[in-house]
Amino acid sequence: MATNIDRVLYVRLPCNPIFPIGVVYLADHLHKLFPDIQQRIFDLGAIPPLDFNGALDECVDEFQPQLLVFSWRDIQIYAPVGGRGGNPLQNAFEFYYATNPFVKLRGALGGLRLAGSYYGELWRNQGLIRRGLKRARRYHPEARVVVGGGAVSVFYEQLGRSLPKGSIISVGEGEALLEKLLRGQEFQDERCYIVGETQPRERLIHETPAPIEKSACNYDYIASIWNQFNYYFLDQDFYLGVQTKRGCPHNCCYCVYTVIEGKQVRINPADEVVAEMRQLYRRGIRNFWFTDAQFIPARRYIQDAIELLQKILDSGMDDIHWAAYIRADNLNPQLCDLMVKTGMNYFEIGITSGSQELVRKMRMGYNLRVVLENCRDLKAAGFNDLVSVNYSFNVIDETYETIRQTIAYHRELEAIFGRDKVEPAIFFIGLQPHTHLEDYALEKEVLKPNYNPMSLMPWTARKLLWNPEPLGSFFGEVCLEAWQRNGNDFGREVMDILEERLGRADLEEALSAPMVDASPTPSKSLVTTSG
Repeated sequence: MATNIDRVLYVRLPCNPIFPIGVVYLADHLHKLFPDIQQRIFDLGAIPPLDFNGALDECVDEFQPQLLVFSWRDIQIYAPVGGRGGNPLQNAFEFYYATNPFVKLRGALGGLRLAGSYYGELWRNQGLIRRGLKRARRYHPEARVVVGGGAVSVFYEQLGRSLPKGSIISVGEGEALLEKLLRGQEFQDERCYIVGETQPRERLIHETPAPIEKSACNYDYIASIWNQFNYYFLDQDFYLGVQTKRGCPHNCCYCVYTVIEGKQVRINPADEVVAEMRQLYRRGIRNFWFTDAQFIPARRYIQDAIELLQKILDSGMDDIHWAAYIRADNLNPQLCDLMVKTGMNYFEIGITSGSQELVRKMRMGYNLRVVLENCRDLKAAGFNDLVSVNYSFNVIDETYETIRQTIAYHRELEAIFGRDKVEPAIFFIGLQPHTHLEDYALEKEVLKPNYNPMSLMPWTARKLLWNPEPLGSFFGEVCLEAWQRNGNDFGREVMDILEERLGRADLEEALSAPMVDASPTPSKSLVTTSG
């Protein structure tokens, strides 16, 4: 069945200035399939807030789309760094744990500002979607709207209650859905549902994404349909996203990536990735961020990473830098050497805990001893730049002893790279839907089955900001002291205070864990460990 859709407008809803790689890849994919369809990208992230409505109206009036595709990236309730109206984590901890009434009041006022900003953004984005659709229907009464993006994929069930009737809510990747829409084909077998007409299938987010192999993005075409393209080229320190694969095979208990992107890892051909990078390189870009959930998700993908980095090295782009989120247990000396030679100058590892016992309980699949060995190889290869290590304290079965083990592990990373090169990023998990941690919280009756994961009410927020007792108050005190000492170096201060209060375990204790079922619950959802 043919469709009369020949004008598609992509609207990236307001968020931090992060390159909108999702809509760029969608537009590129559809152009390769439907070269005659007109497309436009409009990025509200590059527009001043007071101009959102007027700029959207002007864009719709000029382009007159028949299909609007809204990309909603962030509904980030909690964060360890500055965000809406200040530092959300600090506001929460001051309100929940401070003993000084003035500090508690400051936290409460900060929390109110945060809540006001949070709900304001929700209402604003919903209003922009309605506004854009209403405006488009002045020109095409049959105009439709698709809403997707990271935030929508996590909260797709809740957002369906507040978006316009007939909106198509897309979960995860949108290429196959949009392709069927433009072909006039039945599309509801994709990961989506229609507001007011259908209900999301049970476990919709867990369905397998379409196996699409990606080719190099055509940035000449993207520049022709995106008036704000050069906005992201003005700052030479800006890292532009390039995707080398999709999917994550792991089962980390708190992470939603593995369900959004699927467990099947789909590698983009190395030649296509390099061709895409070269297009950006010719436009002056020298900093790249590999946007994969994990740059090297498992050992069987080491050779793919080696092939890619070797081709980058052979391409002559010898003055670039790149960064990524990396599972450091999947490195080897050859890969370490290529990482340094190709310009890796920053990477993140999310070990969550420096205790092998807790890593196993959280289903992370890490061998912490191997991580240290590989970090030594990376240092030996000449890596002298920054590594950010993510720690999420108090997730499952944390004790004073496992904290001491984490301190020992962190000090060993500092011994390898240098204290000034290892940045501990201290997270407290914002519990999200569709994760094993949510199953655990429901089973333990921390949450009720009908809870609202988008609520910022204090009685819900305290449960979703995962810092349970008996150690919750202890971590609250430590974090408050760290902010008071030096809020600009919060992570290192937290580690120092923990060591002052608890001491440090022997490193061998951190690297050892009993080879028995360490699952915190008999539930099947948390028994099987990741390989």
